[in-house]
Amino acid sequence: MSSDVLIAARHIDLRYIGTDGVHVDALKDLNYAIGHGEFVSFIGPSGCGKTTLLKLMSGLISPSGGEVCFKGKRILGPPSGIGMAFQDALLLPWRNVIDNVLLPVEIIRRPNGGDRDKARDLLASVGLDGFEKSASWQLSGGMRQRVSLCRALIRDPEILLLDEPFAALDAFTREDLWRVLENLRLKTSCTMVLITHQLNEAVYLSDRILVLSRRPGRIVHEEKIVAPFPRPANFAYTPEFGEHLENTRQRIEH
Repeated sequence: MSSDVLIAARHIDLRYIGTDGVHVDALKDLNYAIGHGEFVSFIGPSGCGKTTLLKLMSGLISPSGGEVCFKGKRILGPPSGIGMAFQDALLLPWRNVIDNVLLPVEIIRRPNGGDRDKARDLLASVGLDGFEKSASWQLSGGMRQRVSLCRALIRDPEILLLDEPFAALDAFTREDLWRVLENLRLKTSCTMVLITHQLNEAVYLSDRILVLSRRPGRIVHEEKIVAPFPRPANFAYTPEFGEHLENTRQRIEH
């Protein structure tokens, strides 16, 4: 495996038993490789196994066949160096903003002054300077997701897994958080993997888009987004953006 590859899947199969007792093939002979510093999005029809992919990468589940490797070693359980952000921000209502960000540190050890300074810096980088002591219920949906991103990054993960983190937000808030995510990528140099149903989101943010087929999921197309990073504000209105959007759309099985 190339030293430039951070996480990779080789001949992944995933089978489970459905509620009716019948075996279901969720993924079949799935292969991919993601390099250091890349932003890769997975898209595909509903039920094709996108979220299952993230669970395999995070070590929450194991494949029925094949292997997923992180830094050249087979994933046998949740590895250190991987952070996750979900569709629901999942903030603890009895903790204020900065204490929610520090939760992953607190699980390992008692946070120190340096950890709190780092949490404040992350919050400032996503536009939440001054909200450290706010309760989670005082925040808008977009602000809650910013806190969730900071929490996922507080332990300096090498790879950030994003499971449709902006799906429940309105279009304006979602596009604002695209730029927040770009800034975080520049600040941290973190590799990012996104699951999304939003084609324009995938094209705007990604270096590559990997399209999954219907179940059992396998990769049927790779779309490389050739555009400078960070993306210019008008990128979504350019002919190049439209071409990438249409190329990808045509490969998705409806």
